[in-house]
Amino acid sequence: QVQLVESGGGSVQAGGSLRLSCAASGYVISSYCMGWFRQAPGKEREGVATIASDGSTSYADSVKDRFTVSKDNAKNSLSLQMNSLKPEDTAMYYCAANRDRYCGGGYGYWGQGTQVTVSS
Repeated sequence: QVQLVESGGGSVQAGGSLRLSCAASGYVISSYCMGWFRQAPGKEREGVATIASDGSTSYADSVKDRFTVSKDNAKNSLSLQMNSLKPEDTAMYYCAANRDRYCGGGYGYWGQGTQVTVSS
């Protein structure tokens, strides 16, 4: 059974940093694309960052140069380093596992989410 468990969310002031983690079980993250998504109240879920099986990454324009996605294949875990946080980054953050190595297969597994709140 695939499980993705996020951690590391919290409350921080604008300009601060947080590091989110996603621990995977029943799923080998090194073989597939992984992604971070977020959803703010009243808004649709949006993609934040992805990392393919070969380590190549992509980011939403809104987080480029501030967020960094990485993975630790030995620990089977995914991370999202978030710097220079803004109030508009406030959302529930989810990690998700793609069915494809290069992020083209859709996300079949989702974590329960971790809340990030950024105050001005």
